[in-house]
Amino acid sequence: MLQFLGHFVEQILEVAVSHFGQYGYEETKWADVADAVGIGPTALYHYFVSKQHCLLEIMAAGIIDFKERFEKAVSNQPDWTEALTSLLVINFDLTDLEVLRVRVLVAEQGLMGTHRDVPREEAARATARSLMRDLEFTWGAFLVRGMEQGIIPEQEPRILTRALLGLHNSVWHWFRPGGPLGLDEVGRFYSAAMLRVMGSDIVIPEERFDVIR
Repeated sequence: MLQFLGHFVEQILEVAVSHFGQYGYEETKWADVADAVGIGPTALYHYFVSKQHCLLEIMAAGIIDFKERFEKAVSNQPDWTEALTSLLVINFDLTDLEVLRVRVLVAEQGLMGTHRDVPREEAARATARSLMRDLEFTWGAFLVRGMEQGIIPEQEPRILTRALLGLHNSVWHWFRPGGPLGLDEVGRFYSAAMLRVMGSDIVIPEERFDVIR
């Protein structure tokens, strides 16, 4: 039974991601999600106390995914340049549903700074905000390593981190799955731009992005 409930929650989250990402969070009615899942709107409240609670859980899951991508690219990789290259590539290697989720995360990120009165909403908001701070700290520490090794110029790591993540996040304001540009092409362009922001002369071979769908 518990396994079934977990699967059902995942289904609700996937449907919500699809609707929020395609049509916008504000434009999506909670009833639209219920209809797509095949249950009544009231039944959704057994799993999420509100549409915003669901949104905040989606945002937290998106940040966790990017932290896991960071660890996959950087952990056990002693060569800092190779770790950075892998990190830049893997962050553009997304499925269509993952693209929609990060679109939602970027579009509604400001909600993480607003306290919620409903306990479960507030818990989800606090978790998402903490995860984002942890991701920024992890990126900053990684960039400091590159500075210490003389691979990128010394600069304020917190500002550099936010500049890089901001540049990366800007993609998801306009990119649409199935559009005229593929993520491989977008990844090549934006990764080169992020390297320029770092002040790096690293050049990522174009074929590294061929793994992207």
